[in-house]
Amino acid sequence: MGAEAGTHKVGPDNAKLEVRTYREGAAAKLGHDLVLEAKSFEGSLEVAEDGSATSAELTVDPSSLQVEEGTGGAKQLSDKDKGEIKSQIEKKVLQGKPISFRSTDIKTSGDGSYSIRGDLELGGNTRPITFLVSLDDSGLPSASAQVTQSDWGIKPYSAMMGALKVRDTIDVALSAK
Repeated sequence: MGAEAGTHKVGPDNAKLEVRTYREGAAAKLGHDLVLEAKSFEGSLEVAEDGSATSAELTVDPSSLQVEEGTGGAKQLSDKDKGEIKSQIEKKVLQGKPISFRSTDIKTSGDGSYSIRGDLELGGNTRPITFLVSLDDSGLPSASAQVTQSDWGIKPYSAMMGALKVRDTIDVALSAK
């Protein structure tokens, strides 16, 4: 049994796109695990009559990433801290370069979910990645993957001479609202 045939679209009106980062290093207790949310994105999943997915794509405005939450740390994140983190992400991590995903191979499982392999453009580099995708009862896709930043040429943020750093592997999740 597959999903309803047609184009299943996602964007900020019907879905949430989150990036979760985690701290590590000797001074990890001073930093924060972060939840970033993309405020501007659009994507689609094309499903054929037989319930198989035929294509998937997603584009994200890199400047739309906002710090929604910071857990742990020596002190609570202020609005100023959140602004500084956003600035660091824009200037040093993503450098204003596009974020996009285009499917190259899709496998449908027996439960109606999909393993979607494709090319992720991030930080100016394009590499293959696989997202696990399912559709909720209303036909909205949910997806998840782990991204290892260094695979895309991104050096994870660090401070205090490397004693506090962001873990290289981050989680990306798209969920229906």
